[in-house]
Amino acid sequence: MGLTELLSTYGQRYLDGLLATWSMTAVSFLLVMVLSVLVTVMRVSPLGPLRAVGDFYVQVFRNIPGVALLIIIVYALPNLRVVLDYRVCVIATTVLLGSAFGSENFMSGINTIGVGQIEAARSLGLSFTQILRRVVIPQALRTTVLPMTNLLIAVMLTTALGSQVPLSPLELTGVVSYVNTRTTGGVLAFLISAAGYLGTAFVVSLAGNRLDKRVRILR
Repeated sequence: MGLTELLSTYGQRYLDGLLATWSMTAVSFLLVMVLSVLVTVMRVSPLGPLRAVGDFYVQVFRNIPGVALLIIIVYALPNLRVVLDYRVCVIATTVLLGSAFGSENFMSGINTIGVGQIEAARSLGLSFTQILRRVVIPQALRTTVLPMTNLLIAVMLTTALGSQVPLSPLELTGVVSYVNTRTTGGVLAFLISAAGYLGTAFVVSLAGNRLDKRVRILR
């Protein structure tokens, strides 16, 4: 099947898949950012148990394959009487994986903050929470724009795990499986899907570079 015939027959499927991928990416990345900040706060907490939990979280979810985690969530949780919608399972997998790497990005950003700034904040009588809110987190966010841009792209690609479970509507990779089980799409079916990912990643990269130039901290 040629490109024109493939698009005329399954073009709407690809469009729906692209929109589904964007939707899952947006929800997942928002949750990734929130959870990344929370885990990072735990890792820099003055309380030892919190630091241990935060570090353990990162080590676990940074080193587990996405497919393995998805299988655990989809098939193991029901044994604990926790049954989730397939789309929620994919988003949960993406968030758990992404937040581990997001926390590492934030830790790198925190390490760029001079010790003198922290000491100055303490000398002003600011509490740990106030230092995080007013000094640490704002600067960490500004210095990690590009790493977080890369993480956003990675989150989008991770949503391809949705092709492993019966989602409706299908995301981009799932559309390829749908096409190739009904006709001979061949390599073209994959190329169309790849073009959707590539185009989105290109736009995200441009936006990330522009944002980085606007908020970058000059040292």
